[in-house]
Amino acid sequence: MPDTGYMIAAVAIGGVITVLLRALPFAVLKPLRKSRFVQAVGRWMPAGLLLILAVVMLAGEIAARPGQLWIVAAASATTVLVHLFAGRRALLSIFAGTGVYVLLLALF
Repeated sequence: MPDTGYMIAAVAIGGVITVLLRALPFAVLKPLRKSRFVQAVGRWMPAGLLLILAVVMLAGEIAARPGQLWIVAAASATTVLVHLFAGRRALLSIFAGTGVYVLLLALF
């Protein structure tokens, strides 16, 4: 069994490191807000992450159901169309696309 002092020191060091790691983003946040690079990343990262998620998900579904490619295409098209014509509401478009996908899978 390790010495009590050793365990207290280990917990204290871990606590200090945790506090510093959590405080670091706030300490460097102010200068970064003015950076054009950070503003560009903030503008493009959400769309890029969603694109990567969509490509991975679609590739998996196409590989899992090669004979039902039209179902994946119809659900994807529904998601995009609802998003564009319903005021760019992400939750509504995801709900509509998922609903169409589940409905078509259940029917066919």
